[in-house]
Amino acid sequence: MTFLFGCEKVHLEYPTKVIFDNLSLGVDAGDCIGVVGRNGDGKSSLLGLFSGSVEPDEGRVLRSRGVRFAHLQQKDQLDDAKSVAENIVGDIPEYEWASDARIRSILDGLVSDLDWHETVDNLSGGERRRVDLARVLVADADVVLLDEPTNHLDIGGIAWLADHLKKRFSRGVGALIVVTHDRWFLDEVCLRMWEVHDGGVTPFEGGYSAYILQRVERERQIQLAEQKRQNLMRRELAWLSRGARARSTKPKFHVEAARALIAEEPPLRNSIELKRAAMSRLGKQCITLENITFAYDEKRVIDDATWLIGPGDRFGLLGENGAGKSTLLDIIRGTLHPQTGTVKIGKTVKIAFLSQKLEELDEFADDYVRVVLGHYQSHYVIDGKTVSPAQLMEDLGFDSRYLKTQVKALSGGQKRRLQLMLILLDAPNVLILDEPSNDLDTDMLVAMENVLDTWPGTLILVTHDRALMERVTDHQYALIDGKIRHVPRGVDEYLELLESARTGDASASRQGNARNQRGTSAQNDASVQSDAHAQGGANAQGGAGTPVSGLSGGEVHELRKQLNSTERKMNTLEKKIAQARQKQLEIDPSNYIELGEVQKEIQALQDDMDALEETWLELSERLS
Repeated sequence: MTFLFGCEKVHLEYPTKVIFDNLSLGVDAGDCIGVVGRNGDGKSSLLGLFSGSVEPDEGRVLRSRGVRFAHLQQKDQLDDAKSVAENIVGDIPEYEWASDARIRSILDGLVSDLDWHETVDNLSGGERRRVDLARVLVADADVVLLDEPTNHLDIGGIAWLADHLKKRFSRGVGALIVVTHDRWFLDEVCLRMWEVHDGGVTPFEGGYSAYILQRVERERQIQLAEQKRQNLMRRELAWLSRGARARSTKPKFHVEAARALIAEEPPLRNSIELKRAAMSRLGKQCITLENITFAYDEKRVIDDATWLIGPGDRFGLLGENGAGKSTLLDIIRGTLHPQTGTVKIGKTVKIAFLSQKLEELDEFADDYVRVVLGHYQSHYVIDGKTVSPAQLMEDLGFDSRYLKTQVKALSGGQKRRLQLMLILLDAPNVLILDEPSNDLDTDMLVAMENVLDTWPGTLILVTHDRALMERVTDHQYALIDGKIRHVPRGVDEYLELLESARTGDASASRQGNARNQRGTSAQNDASVQSDAHAQGGANAQGGAGTPVSGLSGGEVHELRKQLNSTERKMNTLEKKIAQARQKQLEIDPSNYIELGEVQKEIQALQDDMDALEETWLELSERLS
């Protein structure tokens, strides 16, 4: 392998903390490395060492001759006085960059919606981030250093970036180092992982999932070593009191054993039990949005949308930046009223909202954390267990020393976790989270997920973190063209819908809209059917009139009958599926046999529904 850059015996120290001590690392051509670690442990400083923006106190940074670096920092490096074009391509003549397929692909993927000649001081934070990322990716560089590149990108943008980087570094030329808390992105792009901790860096082979498995194995090895030491001490004590005892050996720990242990772990959460607990707190009615519409000036962001949110539902909301997700959340919360349609909220509903900002903590800025916790009860019941605020703090990754810290002295990630904790202590039964992963490192994300896994209430989550979305929600919905659409296959299906919309693939869109279209069809069907009767009579009498799609009046009439019959069958099936799901909620969770039988019944009904939807689509297309 060709060595590109690295460091040797580096020591880096800030006034209050040693960041690196005697650090030596090397990066070869073809390396794609993901960097993880707790906030403040030195991930950004590591990238700064390699790019030259940070100088070590001792040791040296090594770079092969001629290796060129491009560095995306957390704070953008844009010139406010210059345009989007000038910031990205600089003084390169247009005929040069426009003829480069790589540059055109980057511009199409990141900034195609921006005014090329607008100065960047007029852009939003997310738009500036995309311009800065495009600037770095366009640069003629061998090594790309990315510090939180997924911040401000929506899920579609993150998927594009992952695909671009995989293709760019698949040939074994150059190298990529990326700091991010997006675990899906790390698995998708990275071939190696570096964990920054305790003044050093520990390397791991593989992406994020492989890193977690290896870390679990490493920690278990440490536990076994400690257990062995304790056993030796006990044997020594026994020898002193009774004489030497026979030696014994312990089996080695293998990856297969780790997998067996993981296989025996219980599910992340018992969805049925959580739903039952949520219904006891909420009753049967939660939140219902019916035919709501909202527009800003002439831009309609929500268009005749209906969404039923029940007790215990755990929904993820997907959508591009600017699609209207925040508007929809405001309508659900009641802080914004739709221009048409109705919002029904159950009488016992208590909504809590975790916003992207941290302004809710401003009033506590000068208080110590222990004083803030003193405003709350001494004990709470969460998931049937009595929990104190201090215990909940520990569950969210705090330790006792933070009780003596002022709120304003906490890091961004610590404030985010404190914000979530205070919300949970208010005992809501509907929790709305808007980008809760901002400012959190991977370990803290796991801690937050563990808390949410046992939270018995209705959860609505908006996040660009795909791993978080798939971990803590059971179903995903997408806000596309003002409509709320269920995407049973989750993020993959959502990305396919976006791609089909861009390429003009109307057939995929029609299938996704089948259920929504049925409602419109049913409303219009009476008048259409009467027209068909009249048209059929005219054709039968004298052949007059214009047939639909070249069909005779009689054929149109027959197709309409089949369409109506199919819709009635689908409506009946929908009721049966709802009844079966309600029956499933009422079964004792320990009765696995009955639960399995009901699940088979639901799957059979769903298969019948899928077949009827195909029939409905075919009939609709013949009549269109």
